[in-house]
Amino acid sequence: MTDLKMEAHLCEDDARRFPGMETIESGIMENVLQRTEEHSRRKYRASDVKAALAKDVLTLCDYGALLSHAAENLLEDIARRAKAETAKHFGNSVSLFTPLYISNFCDNHCTYCGFNSENQIARGKLSLEEVDRELRAISETGLREILLLTGESREVSDVAYIGEAVRLSKKYFSTIGIEIYPLNTDEYAHLHQCGVDFVNVYQETYDLTLYEKCHVNGPKRIFPYRFDAPERALRAGMRGVSFGALLGLGDFRADAFAAGAHAYYLQQKYPHAEIAFSVPRIRAFPNSVEVNMCGVGERQLLQTMLAYRIFMPFASVTISTRERAGFRDNVVGLVANKISAGVKVSVGGHGAEKKGDEQFDVCDPRDVSEIHAMILGKGLQPVYADYIRLMEGGAQK
Repeated sequence: MTDLKMEAHLCEDDARRFPGMETIESGIMENVLQRTEEHSRRKYRASDVKAALAKDVLTLCDYGALLSHAAENLLEDIARRAKAETAKHFGNSVSLFTPLYISNFCDNHCTYCGFNSENQIARGKLSLEEVDRELRAISETGLREILLLTGESREVSDVAYIGEAVRLSKKYFSTIGIEIYPLNTDEYAHLHQCGVDFVNVYQETYDLTLYEKCHVNGPKRIFPYRFDAPERALRAGMRGVSFGALLGLGDFRADAFAAGAHAYYLQQKYPHAEIAFSVPRIRAFPNSVEVNMCGVGERQLLQTMLAYRIFMPFASVTISTRERAGFRDNVVGLVANKISAGVKVSVGGHGAEKKGDEQFDVCDPRDVSEIHAMILGKGLQPVYADYIRLMEGGAQK
């Protein structure tokens, strides 16, 4: 896509913004898209990969080399460097968490998601009493980090409801993340005041043409508003943000490069921010047809994770239950320092009755005790809490 076409596309998106969508002047989006376009035209060779591995600090061009076709033949060398970086920055610790879906109503028609508004599934939303029962049941497994998720429906799961769910979470958990629809800065500030530490907003794909094709209807169709969400979250005082593309939706090398560039530029602007990467691959969902993952096998998934680790070695890397147990076990300690456990992707099902269908198929259903034992078996240390929430005067919230 030429610069003029890209500019026209983004201007059209801005013109179609839904009422109330905040606009911020940043420049990061334009930089990411431009560098990704340059990356897609570059031909990397094995010598570029070796040169990147020889550096202590990588440039975006070096990062692109690690994601290239040429790098696949040097995966063992890349893995050794990644393992050293993981040990240097995270020691032998592996953090555990689980997601809690509190609603699956959605206003978007996204072609790859089980929650999309056109999919005929059982919809549900937990009452606050049910949220509390779910949180209590999860906390009894020993977990102290929770990720609250909703479908992207402001009408059904408004900011006030999510804020109350966060306040309930503070009774049981020391770290709280959210994965919901993008918000304005003042709304993120409100949820931060309620107790949110981290925000996950995944762009899915950074290919503007594919993005529009996959997002048929709904607020998510507006690319710039979603792109700027992590920056709005940081402006609102959030401790950290997570990045990732849905690998297999399009050209995974280009999307992974763009996600890395997005995180890199935001880190440069907000050096205090804690950065995290997730590496979800596209998966089948209720009522879906066969899924084409665009050539992203486990080897390519591993390559992406290794590149993230070496490019931004201090960033957290999470491995999803979208992947089989054997693969998850193999990457823990090598590159992943965070893993989910006891995962349910339906609404409810932990301590309250299941009220809504699943978002996608889970490939690793192991509970917390089984993941804990796996981590110990690798000579690593399971970590349930790395953060203590305090009030003024030292009293715990």
